[in-house]
Amino acid sequence: MNIVLNGSMIDEKKAMVSVYDHGFLYGMGLFETFRTYGGKPFLLETHLSRLAVGCRELGIDFTPDPLKLAAEVSMLLKANGLPDGYFRYTVTAGTDVLGLPTASYERPTEVLYVKPLPHDGVVQQPIGKALQRLKLRRNTPEGLMRHKSLHYMNNILAKKELNRYSWAAAAGAEGLFLDTRGYVCEGIVSNLFFVREGSLMTPAVETGLLPGITRQFVMELALQLEVPVMEGLYTWEELLAAEEVFMTNSIQELVPVTCLYDEAGMSRSVGIGSIGPLTGLLLAHYRKLAQPASDGHLDEGGLVK
Repeated sequence: MNIVLNGSMIDEKKAMVSVYDHGFLYGMGLFETFRTYGGKPFLLETHLSRLAVGCRELGIDFTPDPLKLAAEVSMLLKANGLPDGYFRYTVTAGTDVLGLPTASYERPTEVLYVKPLPHDGVVQQPIGKALQRLKLRRNTPEGLMRHKSLHYMNNILAKKELNRYSWAAAAGAEGLFLDTRGYVCEGIVSNLFFVREGSLMTPAVETGLLPGITRQFVMELALQLEVPVMEGLYTWEELLAAEEVFMTNSIQELVPVTCLYDEAGMSRSVGIGSIGPLTGLLLAHYRKLAQPASDGHLDEGGLVK
């Protein structure tokens, strides 16, 4: 596959980053994952706004350029023969001296990766997924809030734990973090939502979750559909009593959860065991808005025009 390294397209096998890059040495870097619909990146400006906020907090002197990145996305799709793709855009602190600096990072490294979407990018009918509660707790953010940073040990250890549950591995389950106080937090690669009495519930940012771009988009979409949205501190028992459960991320959209497992392998079906009505409504509207994203611009409500 071809990738883009610091603005230049290159074969991935020939790409090199310095061993003195502080992304490699200290995990100082951020990334965004997004996908294209019809060759156009969805919610790109929102992703880059989050990236810019993270760079400021980490002291990385970098301002994302949406037009430049959109052009690189198109270039990579063409070069790799892909109609659509899964993209990861990484910005590291760049090369610096060995040791912990006090000044800002002024020479960041940029890498834009692409790989094929699952199912060749064809929108699939939603299939219910299992959700496995994890023993490992979500670690607390290292800064004021969690960024999509290169510090991924917590998630990797969670994935290893998930694979030790034979029933979860067989079901292709997502792992669910609780926070240090025992409240439900987020999935390993997703945000959590559930439905109770017609309201859409999602864990609060104070649980230490990553405030996902798709998470925020779905919350805004629900409000526009006049669905009450509540952020709060919720227990596993409240999740077990939910009428519907679903997870979100930028690649998989909205994924209904139809089975909940605890660490002993005890399971509980969610609702009627298939996608619920509110999840289905939100997913249908999400796809309607994402598919014709020809110009990539957002209106004031955060939805694609």
